[in-house]
Amino acid sequence: MCNCGKKRTEFKQQQKTLNTIVQGKAQPVAQQKNTVLFKYTGNSGLTITGSITRKNYRFNFSGDVQPVELIDASAMNNIPVLKRV
Repeated sequence: MCNCGKKRTEFKQQQKTLNTIVQGKAQPVAQQKNTVLFKYTGNSGLTITGSITRKNYRFNFSGDVQPVELIDASAMNNIPVLKRV
């Protein structure tokens, strides 16, 4: 006999739990600690590697806003197509 109904019920319960966890702990990007928002003003996409963290920051289109680690932000200020928000 198939246990599909039982597994489906368990899955729905897990989804509810995950949704509750995400809603309770998620923070808006602007409020995350140790990050600064930068807006891309160029014409196409841009990928930049953080000078300290070596993390890749991807700006996909003009007007795209991305969080940048605070320790990488000073180098980002020197890029003409990025504006600190």
